[in-house]
Amino acid sequence: MTATATDAATARSRGRVLPAPVSGQELVLIGVIVALWAILAVTTPAFFTGVSVRALLVNTAPIALVGVGMTMVIITAGIDVSVGAAIMVCAVTTAKLLVGADLALPVAVLAAIVTGGVLGVVNGVLIAYGRVHPIIITFGTANLFQFAGLQLFGSQTVNNIPHTLDVFGLGPAGRTLGIPNTFAITVVVAAVAWWYLRHTAGGRHLYAIGGDPQAARLAGVRVRRRTLLAYLITGLLVGLAACFTIASGTTTLDQSVGIGKELAVIAAVVIGGTSIMGGRGSVLGTFLGALLVQTVTSGVTHLGWPSQLSDLFVGIFIVIAVGSDLLRERARRQA
Repeated sequence: MTATATDAATARSRGRVLPAPVSGQELVLIGVIVALWAILAVTTPAFFTGVSVRALLVNTAPIALVGVGMTMVIITAGIDVSVGAAIMVCAVTTAKLLVGADLALPVAVLAAIVTGGVLGVVNGVLIAYGRVHPIIITFGTANLFQFAGLQLFGSQTVNNIPHTLDVFGLGPAGRTLGIPNTFAITVVVAAVAWWYLRHTAGGRHLYAIGGDPQAARLAGVRVRRRTLLAYLITGLLVGLAACFTIASGTTTLDQSVGIGKELAVIAAVVIGGTSIMGGRGSVLGTFLGALLVQTVTSGVTHLGWPSQLSDLFVGIFIVIAVGSDLLRERARRQA
């Protein structure tokens, strides 16, 4: 039996299998999103204007993009609560380089991605080789990254950022055939990640690690290397998401950048059906989860309701998703 076949058998024996192309939970999410859009279209017609829809898609993009990496991390039974602080570091680093050196678009994007990759490697090495629980490591690095970001800001905003990244913005330069470039890029990245997880040995190894790391190791999976790869990919996507974040704002960047993003990303992943215990998850679900989270936020704003209600609604969705996952897990163990 090959390593891949062994991994699949191991996952099945523990009640965890590769997700169907479209799972039942994803169909439910699609139905909920369609219902919300229909309700908002009736109650607040401004929701379905071109400007509003483009803003919704642009704001969804960085959450879904980082969520792709977070899905891989949580599939391995890990977590990364440092992504918000990492976005801050990548954003302020890139913004200062743009102001000081007037970088070309490819160089600026590369600088952000490399910065995010370095931060991802730091997390991955400490978790994969330090054998400390991921939440402990990433809580620690979140504080370290935030301190580094604040030091880079130097208690000042970054002003007069050039329009180099406008291709990722809300303006005409940020659209192709009417579709925001950030959203299109996120769709492509999500599609590649979906294919990787479903149709490659490396992707199936991530599921096996989340199902039972010891069994995966005995089956020949390089657990440490795969774990490191998951955090590296997350870091790289954080760097790209930082470019989206810079472009979606004004020519000024302040110290609030990245704050709370980790909660939105984890919410999107969990609502999308990825098991917090590892071994099961879907990039499509995460994408839909990010779209749902941003739809709720946008809907609350359009309705003129207190912004705290969006946190309440997202929290309810998280509780329902986690509760459903725990019930499914209990049912599998009793079967």
